[in-house]
Amino acid sequence: MKLQFSAEQLIGILKLKSHPEGGYYRETYRSDEFIAHGCLPSRFRGDRPYSTAIYYLLPAGTVSRLHRIASDEVWHFYLGGPFTILELRPHGSSDHVVVGPDVVGGQRLQHVVKAGTWFGAYPNAGTDYALVGCTVAPGFDFAEFEVAKEQELLAKFPREEESIKRLTPDD
Repeated sequence: MKLQFSAEQLIGILKLKSHPEGGYYRETYRSDEFIAHGCLPSRFRGDRPYSTAIYYLLPAGTVSRLHRIASDEVWHFYLGGPFTILELRPHGSSDHVVVGPDVVGGQRLQHVVKAGTWFGAYPNAGTDYALVGCTVAPGFDFAEFEVAKEQELLAKFPREEESIKRLTPDD
């Protein structure tokens, strides 16, 4: 049995709320156990749960703004159509990774964005929405959530100008 949902239905069913980077989310897991601040790399500002997880919905016409966090983040495809993640890596390289259901066509069901990487995403043409899960370890905290500044990224990644402008819509 194939289930069909609209983005609006999923927002209601899953009780999603607006995310500061764009799209919609709800935290579904936060570990009860913590890693002490003194045991973490210096990029962390306090204790962190072992792991956190969210639902994340990216409807057509929206983007996940370029941002970075202090932890690795694993994206897991659930429903909808393909979307592209742009990664701008600390050492200067970039990549466009398509996550979606067509594994035969090269789309990925999971993708890891490494800590400290600028990244954002957008639904591919023809995609009504993409519903994914995002797992972060050590766990996510908004204290280390940083939204990109367009001009700073354009200076470092000039060949990605079109994508950077697309994924920094408020600059």
